[in-house]
Amino acid sequence: MRVVLAAALFSFAAFPALAEDPIRIGSFLSTTGVMSPMGDPEKKTLEMEIERLNAQGGLLGRRLELVLYDDGSVPEKAVTMAKRLIESDRVDVIIGGSGTPTSLAVMSMMEKAEMPFLSLGGGVAIIEPVRKWTFKVPQTDRLAAEKVYGDIRRRGLSRVALLSENVGFGKSGRNQCLDLAAAYGIEIVADETYAPRDPDVTPQLTRIRATPGVQALFVFGTGQGPAVVTRNIRQLAMDVPVYQSHGVASKDFLRLVGTAADGMRLPSSALAIVDVLPQSDRQKPVLTAFKRDFERRSGDEVSMMAGHAWDALYLYVQAVKRAGSTDKAKVRDEIEATRDFVGQGGIFTLSATDHMGLTLDSMRMVEIHGGDWTLLE
Repeated sequence: MRVVLAAALFSFAAFPALAEDPIRIGSFLSTTGVMSPMGDPEKKTLEMEIERLNAQGGLLGRRLELVLYDDGSVPEKAVTMAKRLIESDRVDVIIGGSGTPTSLAVMSMMEKAEMPFLSLGGGVAIIEPVRKWTFKVPQTDRLAAEKVYGDIRRRGLSRVALLSENVGFGKSGRNQCLDLAAAYGIEIVADETYAPRDPDVTPQLTRIRATPGVQALFVFGTGQGPAVVTRNIRQLAMDVPVYQSHGVASKDFLRLVGTAADGMRLPSSALAIVDVLPQSDRQKPVLTAFKRDFERRSGDEVSMMAGHAWDALYLYVQAVKRAGSTDKAKVRDEIEATRDFVGQGGIFTLSATDHMGLTLDSMRMVEIHGGDWTLLE
């Protein structure tokens, strides 16, 4: 599927009569398939914000054009779409990869093409090791693991069972959980995996339940898989504290699982809990405005995934403004030079050694009650 959002939506009178060619924002997102809870709000955000920018006169006096493809949550399709964006559509930047698998699949192509690439995937492998042209906006799986482990330790628990997705984000998250456990005084006493399309994970959960001494369960995945896991946990009446990753910090997840998620904890960006943030929080005005506009425009609840697309787009927009050009090398340098950018996911400060720019403070621990988030800290 290809979506083009161009200046045809607006009066050309908003632009100079001899305006240059449009700035082409390329994107491949998982608007269908197992990662659609991520890709759908990302698509809606890009459409909304590019309309807004064009209505305000565009960028550098040029209109913006969104060229967007659906990769169906399939990495091989993501490669095909990214190749088309680079070679046929000749875009100026690519925003996309709703998940880690689709992002990892295209990165070597981005580097070879010398194309600024702003990934929406969560895996730390997207930015470690640092690649010149690749950046990402969501917090890494490592940060999420650290945030969860800190909460587990504060509760006086130490014996943890892992249940993780066996590809991409979940696989990378599992590796981070294993690597960080000892530093937090945590012992991994069970280590199970599931596939993204598994319709049932009760065998893995049954083995976890039978493991002596399990004090907490940490589920690491994204898309629709964690919803299946959550329902199975409640069907088995497991009574240990359950943690999820930031890969499910959306109201779409809550709608999928209903009350089955009550009592579960997870790390989230501030966007999910903006209504309970103090007025002094630097992000609150930005978060509040985006939440209002997104929900009014789409009719959907705003999500962290929608916020990722906002952050990626405006990191690019601000870099273009500072560069005074869409020259790819100049824009890449300006993205890397971003300092103190207040976004939806946190306050970004990037560098040559950090192509994400977020710290542990950008994540907030929440608990689910009655189908909504409760701030814990």
